[in-house]
Amino acid sequence: QGQVVESGGGLVQPGGSLTLSCTASGFTLEHYAIGWFRQAPGKEREGVSCITSISDTAYYDDSVKGRFTISRDNAKNTVYLQMNSLRPEDTAVYYCAADSVETGGWDDVGVYDYWGQGTQVTVSS
Repeated sequence: QGQVVESGGGLVQPGGSLTLSCTASGFTLEHYAIGWFRQAPGKEREGVSCITSISDTAYYDDSVKGRFTISRDNAKNTVYLQMNSLRPEDTAVYYCAADSVETGGWDDVGVYDYWGQGTQVTVSS
């Protein structure tokens, strides 16, 4: 049974940076599209970014374009989300997810096969 595990969350001041990691076990992550989602208290889970498996095409929500960068290291079976210029509104639990089929919208939670437990990101002074 495959699974993904997120790490790297924490408390950071506004304007600061964090790098989240999504590491897979039980399957080869390079064959999957990997999405990052976040969920703030009282809000729905929303797509943040995604990287495809075939061409490593990256997608970003408008709210994070120019500040977040997604990348993958296949040798480490890991996908990263570099987050810069963090804002208080980025505060949420961040989840990574793996999609083997890649035919649905990247930000559609229903297309993903595996989900991690999430890592908390808090942006506050």
